[in-house]
Amino acid sequence: MKMNSRQMSERIKERLANRSWHFHFDPKKDTLRVEDAETKKGVTISLPSIIAKWETEKEAAIDEVVYYVEQTLTAFQQQWTLSGKEKDIYPVIRSTSFPLETSEGIPLIYDEHTAETRIYYALDLGKTYRLIDQKMVEKEQWDVQRLKEIARFNVRSLDVPVKEDHVAGNTFYFVNTNDGYDASRILNDAFLKNFSEKIKGTMVLAVPHQDVLIIADIENEIGYDVLAQLTMSFFASGRVPITALSFLYENGELEPIFILGKNRRKDVDR
Repeated sequence: MKMNSRQMSERIKERLANRSWHFHFDPKKDTLRVEDAETKKGVTISLPSIIAKWETEKEAAIDEVVYYVEQTLTAFQQQWTLSGKEKDIYPVIRSTSFPLETSEGIPLIYDEHTAETRIYYALDLGKTYRLIDQKMVEKEQWDVQRLKEIARFNVRSLDVPVKEDHVAGNTFYFVNTNDGYDASRILNDAFLKNFSEKIKGTMVLAVPHQDVLIIADIENEIGYDVLAQLTMSFFASGRVPITALSFLYENGELEPIFILGKNRRKDVDR
């Protein structure tokens, strides 16, 4: 039996009961907001992606989101500092619809990236991370540019293991370590430049959710349709969806494209 967003919302609420957390289900956006009653901080869960995973993984999909919420809200209750944690600061990719400030109205530290994506900055806490806001930076008198440079250096230092698959004469590469920064590896310019040298056709990238980076070597028209299906599948099943669009990679630049079906594509106006 297929589960709808309201039913999934209730299942998650049942699992997270007996805590001082407030829940708000938004049927228009298909999201569930879980917020600590004391700190007013919380997380917003995209329910369609959980439902998509539930259809194949059943209770394991709910276990995963419950664990994610518990770890994140518990982390919010603690006081964290940036000083001495330089090696734990990373950039994270989010969609341009992601909020620009915390639930308390504190501006988050971010950079524009593409027409579809934005770069935020996070302090890694081990099992989860928290996004860095203006208050954290000002409290410790950190220079924002220094923070961003440290984050970019750290993401370039991460290993980039790649799995390879071939479909209809096209090659697809997947970075999927599940360390929370797979999509962030799209910011590793040196890696992308070196990788582009092995591409035979057109190099196209995708970051459908935070835990995957797809690199496609498109050598024929069928490749675009395959990439569109792959990207949409990952986007629907990701805990933190980013974008179902793909990006042409040319001369170090990323250009969002729509793949319209029947092997056609359309560039997105910037």
